[in-house]
Amino acid sequence: MKQVTMIVAGAGGRGYGFVDYARKHPDELKIVGVAEPRQFYRERVVNEHGIPAEHVFTDWKDMAKLAKFADCVAICTQDPMHADPAIAFAAKGYHMLLEKPMAPNEADCRRIVQAALDAKIIFAVCHSMRYTEYTQKLKELLDSGAIGEIVSVQHLEPVGYWHQAHSFVRGNWRNEAESSFMLLAKSCHDLDWLRYIVGQKCTRVASFGSLFHFRKDRKPAEAGAAMRCTDCPMESKCAYSAKKLYLGNLARGNAKWPVDVVAPVATEENVLKALREGPYGRCVYECDNDVVDHQVVSMNFAGGQTAVFTMTAFNQGSNRKTRIFGTKGEITGDGEKIWRFDFLTDKEQVIDTAGAVVDGHGGGDYWFEHRFVKAVATNDPSLVLSGPQETLESHLMVFAAERSRKEGKIVEVK
Repeated sequence: MKQVTMIVAGAGGRGYGFVDYARKHPDELKIVGVAEPRQFYRERVVNEHGIPAEHVFTDWKDMAKLAKFADCVAICTQDPMHADPAIAFAAKGYHMLLEKPMAPNEADCRRIVQAALDAKIIFAVCHSMRYTEYTQKLKELLDSGAIGEIVSVQHLEPVGYWHQAHSFVRGNWRNEAESSFMLLAKSCHDLDWLRYIVGQKCTRVASFGSLFHFRKDRKPAEAGAAMRCTDCPMESKCAYSAKKLYLGNLARGNAKWPVDVVAPVATEENVLKALREGPYGRCVYECDNDVVDHQVVSMNFAGGQTAVFTMTAFNQGSNRKTRIFGTKGEITGDGEKIWRFDFLTDKEQVIDTAGAVVDGHGGGDYWFEHRFVKAVATNDPSLVLSGPQETLESHLMVFAAERSRKEGKIVEVK
């Protein structure tokens, strides 16, 4: 298989994760260009991959002005900044890896998909959940008729109290106007996964949810007027303490995510400085967040199947939990193990895929990029499980669900 060359627009956490594949598999992938406005993140990629100065940019627009100089591009900018670079690089003929979600609105999603189809490029959106060994084994069982016909599904995303506080209260995805709504930012790949697992088009959705807890009126009176955890008399008694989360992780030897988001060079001194001055030290009841902290989506599929998805912040945080009910059996899964119960024999089969996890998101990040790189190297788009049309369809499910939540009615998916 030939070595694939890639350029990267956006070298933050997700972008760096994708380029790191080249460090681990240099025979498969080489990073030859980067565009990133922040010096630390830009120079990290430049230094690790030996990118020449003429291919280093602070703005993706400057990189897009050059004649095509790589096989593919990874678009890892912030959610509202996906559409313009995706369309520009598609027009240049770059095969494309696009971080999810495609865009925070339906119109831009359709523009991106049309650009990819017009350019006839290999296009893959990072719906990592499709690509895990767990999902592929589960899909194989379902397609083989192991539980007969699927009738209904329950699917839970336990976000985690601390993850909600980090990403969706204090962090980049806290405010819909600045990023996107919660269901799209955090759970678009859950609805995508359900569409993939059920194997039928979703026709109607209904959704409920709200910002229940992380609001100013929920702030404990004892906390007084403190706006930051570093100044709060209640800090040691608060589950959402920023000091507890970030300094606690650091004390346990974890200087990576989520700590390195707060302070890229994660020392105690740097983290404390960031908590005193930056967004991640803010009281969770005093932020400008407006995205929901819990939501339920009910789905009806073309074959008569139903599914219910629950996203909630109020848990320890763990792998997703799923129950699939069929005419001949049922399956329970937790992202690693699969329990299949057979109605005829009244026996249970247990399948453990945990040993196949080789990277983040249950191994999905690795297998997603592996298949994308191989698709580009061999010019075989069939290796991509989350191409333009599939991704657009599941994004439309998400937009319909959010419309249902806001308007209080059942919405058809069109």
